[in-house]
Amino acid sequence: MTRDYANRKPRSTKPRKPRSNSKAAPKKRFPVVVAAIALLGLAGFGYFLWSITGSSDQAEVVETQVEQPKPKPAPKKDPDALPPKPKDEWTYQTELENKQVEVDLPEQSTAPTRPYQMQCASFRVESQADEMKAMIAFQGLTAQVRKVQGSSGTWYKVVLGPYDTKRAAERQRHVLQRAGINGCQIWFWEG
Repeated sequence: MTRDYANRKPRSTKPRKPRSNSKAAPKKRFPVVVAAIALLGLAGFGYFLWSITGSSDQAEVVETQVEQPKPKPAPKKDPDALPPKPKDEWTYQTELENKQVEVDLPEQSTAPTRPYQMQCASFRVESQADEMKAMIAFQGLTAQVRKVQGSSGTWYKVVLGPYDTKRAAERQRHVLQRAGINGCQIWFWEG
């Protein structure tokens, strides 16, 4: 069944009057049984409280009837007195005199650690390499142009460095990336 809500007349905003022909709801009766159970429970709880009111007094009477030996009063001490000086029981000095300590040192490699360099570009024409070097200089960094003979001819490489750590090279690469100079690679320094 479908309803047409679009062509339906709007409802009036006046409150509706109750229909006279409807049956009145039956009046609810007072729950006598529930009230009686609640009253009995309350009376039982009151009796319980009344019965335990004197029990704590009787326990105290029993405790006082048992004679306990009185402890001897402690001798009065001077509150400003210092405790006795502890005895020195240091034995490590004599033990260390007779001990030998062996330390394992890792073997140092004979190969020198190579610092890092960063190559930002390589060009066939030296003037293009000099332009790149100038752009890097505007960022506050120092670059070098190196002429390299390769199997395919002469190349002009724009390099930065050397750096002691790769992290230092990464830091400067991020400076160049923010300036729009991308593609810089970090390599080991080769001389």
